[in-house]
Amino acid sequence: MTSAPPLITPDQRYIVVRGRLWRRSNPGLEPVARQRLVDQLMAARRAVRVALGSGSVEDLASARSRVDAAKTGLGERGPVWWTDGAPDLNRHMARTTTYAAWFASLADQSEN
Repeated sequence: MTSAPPLITPDQRYIVVRGRLWRRSNPGLEPVARQRLVDQLMAARRAVRVALGSGSVEDLASARSRVDAAKTGLGERGPVWWTDGAPDLNRHMARTTTYAAWFASLADQSEN
């Protein structure tokens, strides 16, 4: 069974997971650079899993730092990648943001 793709806000800045906004990667990244960062992120996440299993506080801190660096490089953390001055609403509930009407309209559509 495959899951449905995540909802994406109309401006393409966020995905919506269980009603919460999560910043998307910078669409302006070159494909090769994006893939390099995704590969680094996946390797760092595997390192987190290994460190959690080993109990090494130092390895866990290092792995989490690598996850953060990759996510920052992708644009999912750190300074926003858009240039219009709009605030970062990462981790906010969609229903309490400027996306509230759009998000509510999705629920209205699914009821019909």
